[in-house]
Amino acid sequence: MPELEEIVPLLSYLKPADIAQVQAAFEFSRLAHTGQFRKSGEAYISHPVAVAGILAQWHLDAQALMAALLHDVVEDTPATKEEIAEQFGKSVAELVDGVSKLDKIEFQTEVHAQAENFRKMLLAMARDVRVILIKLADRLHNMRTLESMPAEKRRRIAQETTDIYAPIANRLGLNGLYQELDDLCFYHLYPNRYRILSQAVKTARGNRKEVVEKVREAIANKLQEGHVATLVSGREKHLFSIYRKMQEKSLAFSEVFDIYGFRVLVNDIPSCYLALGCLHSLYKPIPGKFKDYIAIPKANGYQSLHTTLFGPFGTPIEIQIRTHEMHKIAEAGVASHWLYKSSDANINDVQQKTHQWLQSLLEIQEGGGDSAEFLEHIKVDLFPDEVYVFTPKGKILSLPRGATAVDFAYAVHTDVGNHCTAVKVNGELMPMRTLLRNGDQVEVVTSPNARPNPAWVNFVVSGKARAHIRHYLRTMHAEESIQLGERLLEQAVRALGGDPAELLPGCWERINKETGKTREEILTDIGLGKRLNIVVARQVMAQDQTLPVQRQQNVIAIRGSEGVAVQLAKCCSPIPGDPIIAFIKSDQGLVIHTHDCNAIKHYRDDPDKWLDVEWEPGLNKMFDVNIRLIVLNQRGVLAKLAAAIADEGSNIDNVSMEEEDGSQYTTLYFTLQVEQRLHLARIMRALRQLPEVVRIMRVKQRYKDHNAASQ
Repeated sequence: MPELEEIVPLLSYLKPADIAQVQAAFEFSRLAHTGQFRKSGEAYISHPVAVAGILAQWHLDAQALMAALLHDVVEDTPATKEEIAEQFGKSVAELVDGVSKLDKIEFQTEVHAQAENFRKMLLAMARDVRVILIKLADRLHNMRTLESMPAEKRRRIAQETTDIYAPIANRLGLNGLYQELDDLCFYHLYPNRYRILSQAVKTARGNRKEVVEKVREAIANKLQEGHVATLVSGREKHLFSIYRKMQEKSLAFSEVFDIYGFRVLVNDIPSCYLALGCLHSLYKPIPGKFKDYIAIPKANGYQSLHTTLFGPFGTPIEIQIRTHEMHKIAEAGVASHWLYKSSDANINDVQQKTHQWLQSLLEIQEGGGDSAEFLEHIKVDLFPDEVYVFTPKGKILSLPRGATAVDFAYAVHTDVGNHCTAVKVNGELMPMRTLLRNGDQVEVVTSPNARPNPAWVNFVVSGKARAHIRHYLRTMHAEESIQLGERLLEQAVRALGGDPAELLPGCWERINKETGKTREEILTDIGLGKRLNIVVARQVMAQDQTLPVQRQQNVIAIRGSEGVAVQLAKCCSPIPGDPIIAFIKSDQGLVIHTHDCNAIKHYRDDPDKWLDVEWEPGLNKMFDVNIRLIVLNQRGVLAKLAAAIADEGSNIDNVSMEEEDGSQYTTLYFTLQVEQRLHLARIMRALRQLPEVVRIMRVKQRYKDHNAASQ
């Protein structure tokens, strides 16, 4: 077995029985792939052997190595998952299945297929992290041997790697793998830029070698004076990170001075801070460039002190200070569990952080949605650039940069997010969309009756929050659309002279056979305006579609609290007491307008487009209404207006004003909450009695649109 001999020396950490199993898996894979070759002309078996070799360097267990050797067998040969389970055990078969693609399933688009592959892989990874380690090793070897692929395919694979696989490696703390994937992606995506930058770094390495060595010696001597036992080494930034810095800061290569950094390894945590003090006395620190990842580790468990100093000749010097244990985790990340068999508390902490993130993938999946949406949520979490905030009990939570109070609520627990009503940031009540900053202490106020607000999805940034809000909206939309569809269908049945109570299950069974849709799906389509209620009514009643229809005499009662299936038009903001009319709008359900709304004039002559609706009597709900006031520009006038509005039992939802023009009058716009038209009339009458009010009128647009025509 000459191919396997390449990695046998790497297997010395395994027991003889485990090595025998790995050899058996190799033999199975070799026979299955017989006659198959890679684009480079090599026998295909060379690829799974190389993947197993990468995993062996991380000291993964025999099951993972066996799965690596077999990872393409189900996908590319007649062998089945059941055969693998029978010969090598269920665990190995599950690992292989988690890594295998879904090529045998047909998808609408390549993008959809790829997204579904990622979803399957990530969910398998959430159950067993070895799945992603095998996949990352697989991708690394593919990237190392990408030269034989056509140019277009090279770019596509490299882009996919930089979008998904490199960030996952970074998220799991696999620093070496992350950097190599990054540089390989850079090479294949921008070959000319890679070549030029690579040459520039080589030249700079020669020019700066003397300076780098001088700085390294100065650091080592200073730490020795401070009696800190250290190991000091220079490190060169990888090419893609230099290129990113040049892109982000619009720098020429000659302006990027910190392509070299230094790493200081010490024995314990107190020595980290002692070393930091010594170095800050050697070279002056650059303000704002110090980060303490020891006190507050990164989400992937990474710990170090980072500082940037003014070195000799004014050159910035980046320095990382960490313990030897922290260095192990920084280099191996989650793989340190296998690489360093110990009870090290830091390694266990990395395991826990990884487990929490993997569990969050399952929670995002529970949020529903298609695979492309799932992948969108995951991408958000793969590029976090974290902000660290505290719970009231002092627990640290890591959130993506730009996270809001709502993101925090969902990070605490899904139920906390779903029932969130208010937030306190550093002890003060703040808006839900408040951006959180490092060190903020956040407290969430919840209520059992509270529900997610659809507006939240516009400003949350974490995948978990977005997934759960969308799931709630989808669920509510479906339920409300079914209820509305049922009411519209009953109306249509009566218009055809039928009785809705007499519709038998057999009618729906017949329609199900004709359309392939269930009763609930058809009612949802009616509620969303995708099907005409009268057409479905005739199908249910088995009537001729050409028979004349009586004008629907029964009127649908509107409560105003139906949710997303029934919407009050923003162009005219109807309130109870206003004569109203409804239009079915595709994918939006029933939209309610006032009779005199300008936006619906062109529909009035087409009775098939509109429905008669009326307000349900005795509504106990507040509705938004907009008013415009012209008032004397005097001190205290706003307070008088607010008091008069409050005295009439209304709440001010928003207020704005036109810019000052030097006049003695000013124009104010209020969004008020009223019960119905009579309530609004009482408020307007009370405001007219104030001597400062010159004119008052209702506006049929929101206060933000106050330049539009009002009625």
